Amino acid sequence: MIIQKNRGKVVTSTGTPREKFKMVAKTMVNLEEVLADELRQLGAENINITTRAVEFEGDMRLLYRANYCCRTALAILKPFAEFEAHDDQELYDQVYRLRWEQILDCDGTFMIDSTTSGEVFTHSYYAALKTKDAIVDRFRRNFGKRPSIDTEQPEYKFNLHIRDTHVTLLLNSSGDSLHKRGYRQGVGVAPINEVLAAGLLKLAGWNCTTNFYDPMCGSGTLLIEAAMMANAVPAQYYRGNRFGFMRWKEFNLGEWKSVKAEEDRKIGSLDFEGEIWGNDIDEKVIEQCEKNLEYTKLHHDVMLHIGDFAEQDPPEGKTLIVTNPPYGERIKVEDLNALYTKLGDTFKQRYGKDCEVWLITSDFEAMKHIGLHPSKKIAVQNGALDCRFLRFELYDGSKKAKYQSDAE
Repeated sequence: MIIQKNRGKVVTSTGTPREKFKMVAKTMVNLEEVLADELRQLGAENINITTRAVEFEGDMRLLYRANYCCRTALAILKPFAEFEAHDDQELYDQVYRLRWEQILDCDGTFMIDSTTSGEVFTHSYYAALKTKDAIVDRFRRNFGKRPSIDTEQPEYKFNLHIRDTHVTLLLNSSGDSLHKRGYRQGVGVAPINEVLAAGLLKLAGWNCTTNFYDPMCGSGTLLIEAAMMANAVPAQYYRGNRFGFMRWKEFNLGEWKSVKAEEDRKIGSLDFEGEIWGNDIDEKVIEQCEKNLEYTKLHHDVMLHIGDFAEQDPPEGKTLIVTNPPYGERIKVEDLNALYTKLGDTFKQRYGKDCEVWLITSDFEAMKHIGLHPSKKIAVQNGALDCRFLRFELYDGSKKAKYQSDAE
């Protein structure tokens, strides 16, 4: 069942697995282009990039496939109603008119995530509350009972988006955020978000044809995401049957199994011949990394070292290096500037022209102490932290590395 806008009115139509409709994939800052490429490769049509999101068209099979395969998507949303509302009462009235009984059951559960911008609706919580009231009031009037709110595991998660007077209601087909891959058995103090990790790898150009090395790997998120890509393991392979669309009335188990089987057959198809290495000075987080790798059954593809990164050489041959050093936020370092100076010295002394180095940091002062001029800087966000993802080109002895005067 799909609800669409038609000449200002909301109408309903019965959906089929092959019927195409609009969708929205949510992502993180500056990962929109990467996600658009992923969706394009999966067969998405009419792709339009917006802020932290990609709009596209496809059928239910694509909705299933995008949830299962997209490494840089946080959620796949299915719009089902659009209208104008100029005040709280009009918002209530418009929501009340929608045929919610075609989506929800009286004994079902739901929750509403809301975002608002503009001068009309200034409080997202209140807009969500008015929307909730309209839904339950319609059920009470028509059926004498109402669905319940469940903020933990609702059958339906609705997204309410209001910009000025334009209201869009969307169904969250993913359920829990897609960064929750399901492979983490243990984490360090400041694990990087899995979607961000995958996005960084793609921004760095990881194409699974070189070696990969993370000299400060922590519990191994970057290593695992790199190994999953190298083995063509779908992004949600370890998640299990935990998708929002599985609770929908229109969920087609046969179509879902077919899509999943198609993607699972690709595992191991890339014939990756490189090496993936990780290193960390903390023995406990290396143990956590080992647990995570063993759970994914990718531990045979990754070599781990324990020790100071400054004493560890990268793999021989062409190597992509991506790392997430401490920022001084959650992992406290006695002298962060000295750590970044050590990083730069290690890059210059131990790594050569076969190595391409990328690192992410939110400490713009400390990153100046790396002593190398970044050839590329990309603004990204790690949680609430504004970060830079920096690329450093390295040279061998006859060619001195370019020093930076100001990395920011």
